[in-house]
Amino acid sequence: MIETGLRDKVVIVTGGAAGIGKATARRFAQEGCRVASWDLHDAAPEEGGIFQKVDTSNSFSVDEAVREVVDRWGAIHVLVNNAGILRDGQLAKFKDGALLGTMTDEQFDAVISVNLKGVFLCTRAVAPHMVAGGGGVILNASSVVGLYGNFGQTNYVATKSGVIGMTRVWARELGKHRIRVNAVAPGFIATDMVKAMPDKILQTMRDHTPLGRMGQPEDIANAYLWLASDAASFISGAVLSVDGGVVTGT
Repeated sequence: MIETGLRDKVVIVTGGAAGIGKATARRFAQEGCRVASWDLHDAAPEEGGIFQKVDTSNSFSVDEAVREVVDRWGAIHVLVNNAGILRDGQLAKFKDGALLGTMTDEQFDAVISVNLKGVFLCTRAVAPHMVAGGGGVILNASSVVGLYGNFGQTNYVATKSGVIGMTRVWARELGKHRIRVNAVAPGFIATDMVKAMPDKILQTMRDHTPLGRMGQPEDIANAYLWLASDAASFISGAVLSVDGGVVTGT
């Protein structure tokens, strides 16, 4: 059994109320971590942890939540930037040459605000505490669509590609402070939200995954845990695809 070195570490998981975020918070708690779950939706804390209602797109909300974590536990060792939203739509939708609609400013700005700016704000707030504490691990949620693109997701793909770029910048900037920064790129994951989609769409997702199944939230949680652990101590600036083998054109 691999020793993770994570027991008693302080971990923040954004978007921790449901789906991948909840599975991730639970997995770190099982490892003996003190977990602060952040979300706009109410949720119970993990055992030995806390829940904080935080708007990750708002710098004041983020800074206050970070202060509360440090006041309670004295340090922050791991940040999992998991929070994200969808506001899908085509850049410009046509029928018989006529323009039917476009992606709106509101759709674009909302996704950028949470999925990209939110990752920036949370990392900016946490990094000084990691530096003061002698190091840490920052893990960012990208997506396979950030690597390959996806129809109808200009805004979402832009954020997930941007997260990869920020991950690589921060790995360079923060490495000298013993802070590792990596990203995880999930494929089709069977969260409650996804499982509510029509069966035809779910089957298409399975058909496009060479391993023949959708991922589970725990698959991503385990990837985060491993990247945060001592077993990954020489990995930084990487993007780990956890997608069952999904590739463009599959």
